[in-house]
Amino acid sequence: MTITCERVVSPLPPEDLDALIEATSAGILDGGGFGWLQPPGHQALARYFEGLLLVPERSFYVVRENGVICGAGQLVRPPASYEAHAATANLTGFFVAPYARGRGLGRALLEAMLKGAKAIGCKVVNCDIRETHVAAIGLFRSFEFEHWGTHPYYARIGGQTVRGLFLSKLLANENEAARWQSSIAMPDTSSAASDTMTNTPAPAHGLTLYPAIDLKDGACVRLRRGEMEDATHYSDDPGAQAKLFAEAGCRHLHVVDLNGAFAGRSTNIPAIESIVKATNLPVQLGGGIRDMAAIERWLEAGVSRVILGSVAVKDPELVRQAARAFRGRIVAGIDARQGRVATEGWAEVSELEANDLALRMEDAGVAAVIFTEITRDGMLAGLDLEQTAGMARRLSIPVIASGGVGSLEHLKALRDVARDVPGISGAIVGRALYDGRISLKDALDVLGSC
Repeated sequence: MTITCERVVSPLPPEDLDALIEATSAGILDGGGFGWLQPPGHQALARYFEGLLLVPERSFYVVRENGVICGAGQLVRPPASYEAHAATANLTGFFVAPYARGRGLGRALLEAMLKGAKAIGCKVVNCDIRETHVAAIGLFRSFEFEHWGTHPYYARIGGQTVRGLFLSKLLANENEAARWQSSIAMPDTSSAASDTMTNTPAPAHGLTLYPAIDLKDGACVRLRRGEMEDATHYSDDPGAQAKLFAEAGCRHLHVVDLNGAFAGRSTNIPAIESIVKATNLPVQLGGGIRDMAAIERWLEAGVSRVILGSVAVKDPELVRQAARAFRGRIVAGIDARQGRVATEGWAEVSELEANDLALRMEDAGVAAVIFTEITRDGMLAGLDLEQTAGMARRLSIPVIASGGVGSLEHLKALRDVARDVPGISGAIVGRALYDGRISLKDALDVLGSC
């Protein structure tokens, strides 16, 4: 018997993918996993595993017995903007098929993943496991993972509540560990006091700038308060606009199909395709994407993340299915008028509170939330920092602020709030960039864009 482990960095050949899906399905049936109690089917699992390779924060490993994949695991690093967590990684999706257990595959897989974590500079690896997975808990404890907490309501399986254990392992050697622990356990309070006295702000965690490209009738425009009749035209060449943002140093693009948001289907297709082809930047796209076929179509076309807005209210199960099938690539767009969710291109306002929808979307598995207070959008009067911070405090996933940035001072205010609310991960800026009220260089400098 030969056991080998490897990190997967390119799409698996069909026979390997089939073996991985068979092993995963057996693991789910044996006790659940990946959020499923029953296997979702070959196609859904294939999309899930193929999607992992497109998420830079995830390292995907497989273990083989005599060349056949029998198990897998993932190392998940925090987003680059989460500097405070840069030395940590979460181990998730770890399993060995029940028909291959008891032969050392789990141990070999865990050894390979811990070695991989060290190679990328991780000092701590965290994981959480259902209390009922006794063999897995024993394996992790044999590698000196420490049990530091218990979740009393971790999962509901077969009508019963199952507890979960939180485990961590320090990877540094003894001397390194002592230095690392000392540096984080004993902050330099005198330095902090000095900063306060001299009014020198402490460094903020980096925020990501998302320059906005809003599309109406094939052109780049910006609306005021979401009114299609109140649009300012900026460019007839969306691809060229995307290239300008890339050349100026931006690392991400935020694109919205405004016609699509009102029509309920993508309408500015050539313009979107020109943006994707113009640069290698990750593009997050929203507007009129309301079924699985449209989601898959745009992800296959090169869009990095799909933003689901109206459908998050009207078809939350679709969001849940998409988040499972395309892990890390589905974002919820929550637009609100004075705290109440607006849909259909902001034409309709529901009774649903924005924070309540955000919690539902987090539970559905989305990678992030984009929050826009639409009474401020395009008005250049500043972000709604109170609502944005309130939402970020309630969620464990990143919140991207949107709507109202009109000056560099507005971005500085967001940065200052984000010091106390690290869940805020970035900002979308549109009109102020096009009008020249904010230079891209200054915006990137203020936010520390990554």
